[in-house]
Amino acid sequence: MPDMITITGADGFAFAACHAAPTGARKGGVVVIQEIFGIDRHVKADVERWAAMGYEAVAPSLYDRREPGFTAEHDPEGLQAGVAHARATPLDQALADISACRDVLAERGGKVCVVGYCYGGSLAWLSAGKVEGLAAASSYYGSLVQANAALEPRCPVIIHLGRTDAGIPADAVVAAIAEHHREVQVYIYEGAGHGFNNESPERYNPEAAGLARARTLALFDAA
Repeated sequence: MPDMITITGADGFAFAACHAAPTGARKGGVVVIQEIFGIDRHVKADVERWAAMGYEAVAPSLYDRREPGFTAEHDPEGLQAGVAHARATPLDQALADISACRDVLAERGGKVCVVGYCYGGSLAWLSAGKVEGLAAASSYYGSLVQANAALEPRCPVIIHLGRTDAGIPADAVVAAIAEHHREVQVYIYEGAGHGFNNESPERYNPEAAGLARARTLALFDAA
């Protein structure tokens, strides 16, 4: 079971993070970046999954400066609250907190990778280009990827998109990334929508989630 730890950011603010120790031999660390809904049961489940695959996992609570411990349901009210927090959280601040998590994991030895979903998928792509010391990054359905396609990654990175995601035009993202980074693999999952890794009944696509996770694990293991 994951536990909650406290990590101090570059600005001196102490934020909470969901943490799980690896099962078996430690391969390294993974920073797991939340969706807009905070550190909810789905993020905690993902932290557990990465720990079970041999990675010490940490998921920072990125809204703690605004509302400590925020979580929201996947309903219209929760969506509105999560979007408000995401928009009011400066990207540089979120990236600095991700960097602080990287430091904590790096101090314990081995490589540090990053994976993010939705809001976190955008941050995973931005981290690949702006956060030093990452070994690899995996971005799931991040809405800011297309607009930031020219960003130069500092580490190997892959991108996962759902074909039926109404908010992210998968083919346009592929074209934008290919224009700048032909080495970056963008995977499109047919029949999967936004949030397909999230185990909520309305979004979960187990086949797509399993394949994306296998690809991400292969990337991290090879880094």
